[in-house]
Amino acid sequence: MEALVIVFFFGLSAAVIGKIKGSSFFLWLLIGFCLPGLGIIAAIVYRNDRDERRRECPECGKVVKLHDQVCSRCGADLFFPETEPVPHGSSSQGTQERLFET
Repeated sequence: MEALVIVFFFGLSAAVIGKIKGSSFFLWLLIGFCLPGLGIIAAIVYRNDRDERRRECPECGKVVKLHDQVCSRCGADLFFPETEPVPHGSSSQGTQERLFET
């Protein structure tokens, strides 16, 4: 019985870490419950989904992850941009000037 409680708390801690990083709480709960020690380590080293680049759907305006191919709201096909999106507030000319400075 004690082992089940300990394994549950391993799963819960992996789930909380996964949720903080922007992933599914229940997925990390399952991973942490099935693989107690490895689940927490995997949740810690897993990428942070909140830091991923995003773009706006041209059809409906929903903000989706850059690598998404289909908009989850309207179903529009999204093509991967050939140029990297420029963050708001920065100009491309200033970036080019910094690239060629010596």
